[in-house]
Amino acid sequence: MEEKQFAGILNGAVPGEPVKKDENSRRGNWGNQIEFVLTSVGYAVGLGNVWRFPYLCYRNGGGAFMLPYFIMLVFCGIPLFFLELSFGQFASLGCLGVWKISPMFKGVGYGMMVVSTYIGIYYNVVICIAFYYFFLSMTNLLPWTYCNNPWNTPDCSGVVSSGHQFNASLANATSSLVAGVSEVVNRTKRTSPSEEYWKHYVLNISDDIGNFGEVRLPILGCLAVSWSVVFLCLIRGVKSSGKVVYFTATFPYVVLTILFIRGITLDGAINGIKYYLTPQWQKVLDAKVWGDAASQIFYSLGCAWGGLITMASYNKFHNNCFRDSIIISITNCATSVYAGFVIFSILGFMAHHLNVPVSEVADHGPGLAFVAYPEALTLLPISPLWSLLFFFMLILLGLGTQFCLLETLVTAIVDEIGTDWIIKNKTVVTLSVAIAGFLLGVPLTTQAGIYWLLLMDNYAASFSLVIISCIMCICIMYIYGHRNYFKDVEMMLGFPPPLFFKVCWRFISPVIISFILIFTVIQYKPITYNDYVYPGWSLAIGFAMALSSVVCIPIYALYKISKSPGATFRERLKAACRAHPKWGPALQEHRTGRYAPMASEDTVEARPLKERDELKEEQKEKEKEEGKEKEKERKDEISLTIQGSNGSTNTHNNPNPSA
Repeated sequence: MEEKQFAGILNGAVPGEPVKKDENSRRGNWGNQIEFVLTSVGYAVGLGNVWRFPYLCYRNGGGAFMLPYFIMLVFCGIPLFFLELSFGQFASLGCLGVWKISPMFKGVGYGMMVVSTYIGIYYNVVICIAFYYFFLSMTNLLPWTYCNNPWNTPDCSGVVSSGHQFNASLANATSSLVAGVSEVVNRTKRTSPSEEYWKHYVLNISDDIGNFGEVRLPILGCLAVSWSVVFLCLIRGVKSSGKVVYFTATFPYVVLTILFIRGITLDGAINGIKYYLTPQWQKVLDAKVWGDAASQIFYSLGCAWGGLITMASYNKFHNNCFRDSIIISITNCATSVYAGFVIFSILGFMAHHLNVPVSEVADHGPGLAFVAYPEALTLLPISPLWSLLFFFMLILLGLGTQFCLLETLVTAIVDEIGTDWIIKNKTVVTLSVAIAGFLLGVPLTTQAGIYWLLLMDNYAASFSLVIISCIMCICIMYIYGHRNYFKDVEMMLGFPPPLFFKVCWRFISPVIISFILIFTVIQYKPITYNDYVYPGWSLAIGFAMALSSVVCIPIYALYKISKSPGATFRERLKAACRAHPKWGPALQEHRTGRYAPMASEDTVEARPLKERDELKEEQKEKEKEEGKEKEKERKDEISLTIQGSNGSTNTHNNPNPSA
């Protein structure tokens, strides 16, 4: 019996309850649990693992960044990941609907939607640039190989000599490489052909964030392609995206492994890996490093975006989301570190041949993926093939995250409206959100687009995520009550949350997040891009974007309090914080214990089959017992009526002797 119960727990079922399908016919569920895990891995493992994580390591002292990163992962990332998965799965609702737990905090859900909107807009622009590079790689010669193009400047100097023809033997590439490096060493300033291709051709970057210039039509076309792919993959919601992730979530690992094997065999790769792993401990004292670590955890795992709640809401009620949260979090972390080896082995290779430190071989920001790697790929045999693989991997990594961002917004809208028409026509909502996302992304395809992209990346998805996560923890643990939530998780999983997670949810995670927020504000430094310093008005827009998601919380709280019943402010506040009567499992068969309706004849039919039969039997037995008691009382009354004091029938005190 114990073995069966243990097996049931591993399968995500409550001990003693038979395993059965509990398909939510109204909202739908994942086809199987693998689809949910792969989708969550694709959501968590995105462009940030290849583009953002190595960039943050490079900016924050190499291996020194690992310490705050892993501390944030253990004490904030994984606990919050499990919290959000269990939150969404228990209620089977999106990031707005779940706040029936405490209606006053529904503004947190709106804040999550705002964050997902910002990220979804600029994230797809990065994907579209990857599409652009992917299409341009379909050639015999990569266009960023040499410096003899119209967009190149006199400062351009490639690692492959321009006199060396592409059709020459690859075995003689070393001699041309040495010639190119000698030319580089003799220059005081060096820009690579890939860097100039990125700045002067792909972006045609303007000199100021306010100078939009013209729309880059090739990038705009790729943006349309990117949004079209996302829409088609989500045309049937999780039913269609769940099938796509079998490829989009697994193939990037194949490409990463190929690039890793190739990277570590190159000269100088060990120097890049040393720079990646060797800590610069003085940077650990900088709050910006810790802030970046916390931000990267939220950015990479997807905490506070609303996506985790949304994806988990399509799970079956008794799915073991605790197991899933550990698997997905560790996979995400391992992928980030693994991708760092791939990136830094190439950076070490570049630094070795240019005879410069590793820190000088790439620009900050997304240029790491669109400048350093493309240049390194020109040195490899059959370089267009490697380029196709690399940018196809970036596309797949980005799409996996973009699927969930779009589904988060669509699910929130559909759940909030909740009519039969909107549920049947969910595809129309998906198309509308996709079109809106495309139109809002058009300014990022202009000549000033890269400035706005980095502004959104640094402000829209930074400290606002920290605030949202902290408030979510406080609401669930202290407003709703930690004991109530622990009982909810136990009812869902069949076992209570481990002690470590209880402590993190209640104390450690909120405290660490609060201190990180304080230190980040104290040691704030304005954003820059290379030598360009952002003007004050643009920074004000950045802060406005960051605050726009956070300000939803107090505004909605005040609105809810004003609409709540009560004579005094305190009574209204209590009413606004109290859980909604509909809070709890979505399906009636799971609403047991304190969520069970009254055992009347009308509600018996809403119970699970097993409990329904038991209730009917109990009611029948109760009716029989009541019938026996009434019959006995009737006999006693008749007996007393017959045996009066004078031997005659006494009807004065009992006008209805037969009652």
